[in-house]
Amino acid sequence: MSARTTRRMSNRAYLSIWVPVLALVTLIAVVANIALVVAGGWVASQFGSGTYTFTNAEESADWDTDYYTADYADIDEVDAAAEALVQEISGAGIVLAKNESAALPLAAGARVTMLGRAAADPVFGGSGSGSVDTNSAVTARAGLENAGFVVNDAVFATIESFAAENDRGYIEMDNPDASSYTIGELPVEQYQAQQSTFADYGDAAVVYLGRPGGEGGDLATDMEGWDDNYVPGQHQLELNQDEKDLIELAKADFDTVVVVINASTTMELGLLQDDAGVDAILLAGSPGATGLNALGRILSGDVNPSGKTSDLWAADFTADPTFVNFGGFVYENLSVSYPVSAVETATSNATITDQAPFVDYAEGIYVGYRYYETAAVEGFLDYDQAVVYPFGYGLSYTDFDWQVLGSTESDGVISTQVQVTNTGDVAGKDVVELYYTAPYTPGGIEKSAVVLGGFDKTGLIEPGASETVTIDLPVEDMASYDYQDAKAYVLEAGDYQLTVRSDSHTVVADALTYTVDADVVYSGDDHRESDRAAVTNQFDDVSARFGEGGVTPLSRADFAGTFPTAPTGDLLVADDAVAAGFAAWDYEAVADAFDGEMPATGAGTELSLIDLRGLPKDDPQWQELLDSLSVGDMTDMLLNGAYQTAAIGSIGKPQTTEPDGPAGFSSFINSSINGVAYPSEFLIAQTWDVDLGRAMGEMLGNEAMQKDINGWYAPAANLHRSPFAGRNFEYYSEDPFLSGAMMTSVANGAATKGVYTTLKHFALNDQETNRVNNGLATWATEQTIREIYLKPFEMAVKGITMDVAYLADTEGTIEHTTVGSTAVMSSFNRIGATWAGGSRALMHDVLREEWGFEGFAISDFNLYPYMNPNQGISAGTDLTLTFQPSKSFGDTSSAKAVSDIRTATHNILFTVANSNAMNGLAPGATVDYTPPTWVYIQIVATVVVGLLVVAGVVMVIRRVRRNRTA
Repeated sequence: MSARTTRRMSNRAYLSIWVPVLALVTLIAVVANIALVVAGGWVASQFGSGTYTFTNAEESADWDTDYYTADYADIDEVDAAAEALVQEISGAGIVLAKNESAALPLAAGARVTMLGRAAADPVFGGSGSGSVDTNSAVTARAGLENAGFVVNDAVFATIESFAAENDRGYIEMDNPDASSYTIGELPVEQYQAQQSTFADYGDAAVVYLGRPGGEGGDLATDMEGWDDNYVPGQHQLELNQDEKDLIELAKADFDTVVVVINASTTMELGLLQDDAGVDAILLAGSPGATGLNALGRILSGDVNPSGKTSDLWAADFTADPTFVNFGGFVYENLSVSYPVSAVETATSNATITDQAPFVDYAEGIYVGYRYYETAAVEGFLDYDQAVVYPFGYGLSYTDFDWQVLGSTESDGVISTQVQVTNTGDVAGKDVVELYYTAPYTPGGIEKSAVVLGGFDKTGLIEPGASETVTIDLPVEDMASYDYQDAKAYVLEAGDYQLTVRSDSHTVVADALTYTVDADVVYSGDDHRESDRAAVTNQFDDVSARFGEGGVTPLSRADFAGTFPTAPTGDLLVADDAVAAGFAAWDYEAVADAFDGEMPATGAGTELSLIDLRGLPKDDPQWQELLDSLSVGDMTDMLLNGAYQTAAIGSIGKPQTTEPDGPAGFSSFINSSINGVAYPSEFLIAQTWDVDLGRAMGEMLGNEAMQKDINGWYAPAANLHRSPFAGRNFEYYSEDPFLSGAMMTSVANGAATKGVYTTLKHFALNDQETNRVNNGLATWATEQTIREIYLKPFEMAVKGITMDVAYLADTEGTIEHTTVGSTAVMSSFNRIGATWAGGSRALMHDVLREEWGFEGFAISDFNLYPYMNPNQGISAGTDLTLTFQPSKSFGDTSSAKAVSDIRTATHNILFTVANSNAMNGLAPGATVDYTPPTWVYIQIVATVVVGLLVVAGVVMVIRRVRRNRTA
């Protein structure tokens, strides 16, 4: 027999297998590590960024460094208190709009039938940044049963089953093609199948009509294609045929019909208000976690409604002056694109199209009640036909008598005292509203016939008892902005009529006639007392679109001849100035024009951030601290601002946490942050109660202390320019004064616990359509910009005060100081053709120079190429709301760029130093950094893979050598 031999694989064949395998493993390891570097900010947001451990020096170990203290022992106590507060807010904000023959309250233990999809599927809040967890929220049915009512289960089960099988319309963020605008009401035929049960639950029909809202899209101004029963011209905010049929069914089968409007925007309700068969209407907004308990208690009479409308409810939305200039308009001759890096391409949302969109605020200052009241005075419309509910309107279960005790003026402030007496049979609260009417000259500065100048809400007044409220109105607040001639605020000569009203239309009593003998021009050093510096035109480029040859702004002198129309012809053509505004920002040209010196970086210091707590922003020690930072230290923080500010270990700056949203803390990154769902701002504003606003802020401050939260992306105070704006649920009102008062109260409440609020969206971000499509160019006159859309932010910036406790000496002595409004969020849109976050006129000249803002500004989510970070820091937008490194600075080496980076860092550090982020720290504290677990896993995995690759290489080499020898 002969021995058989086995042929060995050749070296060439062997290498052809193992070399690619080892190369592929190496490539994967390298790519994975690069990806972790590139997406490090996002990974850190998901899995942690490590911890900085701060240790106070031995001599300060026993000092009191709890600068802010919680009012509750744990988060469970906070949540319970918050749920009670949400119910109180809703009870104070739900508006009783109609109550014929005292149909409400219902009898105790009434047996009721719930009708309408929203009975089983309420709108608790809005989508997007306003989203909150409502899985445990009180349902509409539970709200009635908790109030003692007995509910028709058969009908409710039918509605519940329908709602489960038929989705309600919803807004898909920034994706209108995927959005659904269907109302999804149960057809009346399915109710009729349950009519045999009506008699046993016939004390009342409670009909729930709901409308949603959401970030990223607006409500439909035309329902063609969205509604099976479409009527030409039908829009989403009028009753559709199914809802009309449902109301008719309720009227036919029930003696008492109550309609609950579950929507955080206005609707066309003229048909219901005029219908004698509809006995009561409640405007319930979006009620949050426990608000539907309050609705039940109002129906039962346990709570006397005291809410007032925060918007005027018009009869025909298509006749409103904003209607034709709301939605999608683009320049026909302008195509735009922006250079982005490979990293940005991989990590950012691409520009949706190459279009340049715009919107004209052709109605000018005549928004909401300011238009309807003025147009009625000028005889342009029939108020009773045009308006269903005035601004500031609401009924009660009791009656009140008002008596003006007097109005006096002292040191530029008019004080009006009003005695409110409860002349009815049950205890209740009331809102006293003070309006002013300024002298108007046709063709002169535009002025509304009435403007809200102040308000106050009483406490609970027992029958027969009285309470006196005092409303202060600074005289300078009655000045109008003259952007054409004086280019300043002007208090024109003439008589200013002050009236006390129960709503914007109904005068209860004349308060005072205040006479100005000669024009007062607030210019130069003679600016208004509330301003930090002179105020003059900053937006001439924006106003330039209006006037001869451009958009005709609505004028009181000729409502008929100037009533807004949609843009056509040349108004759809961008001129060179507009094209230049849409062009990519040229940071090299800006850097070359800069004549400042290169700031110091990387210098040594013994200071840490806690040492500067309580010091003025211009204290020299700030410059020493900033000198110590490297450009890398600063840019790593400035470009990694998504829901945080990053730690800087060299100066003992801790990482901060800053969740969304206006209806309570929410986070898509960390679900443990999600908290109790508050009512929508729309419903909060209907309380007209700044004390409740402050209580909400304080409660969120307590929640923040339990969850180590330092900042809050809220409150928001864009205006309800149009009822179709998808984000109206997130904003308070159509009125700047009411919005500003509520925003200020909420922010001041949060400040008591060291939480800095991020006022948003600054500014004129009043529609969602085209919001991120290269940036919506927003055009308005400077008077409109200042008097209407900037006013609530101005009030908040000037009115927010954070108490700062700090260690004043080396013996642990605590002293107190105050800082003002501490953060602002810019917006996606453009002011004129300039991105809002890159508008120096807005973010610096107005915000910081005129108003005196000292905090930091952050961009809205900066995923879009037109939002240039260098342009942002040059203008005054300090922090970029992105995960590093999805955005990068194009310039970090010029004197201009480093100066901007340093200034932005200063603004952020000043805010953080004076917040609750410094709780527990004393001067001289040391810091140690512990990387997050995923970094160790990355290192270990990389080492293991590296060793395996090395072992594989050694194995291959040895095998090849052996085979060659053989």
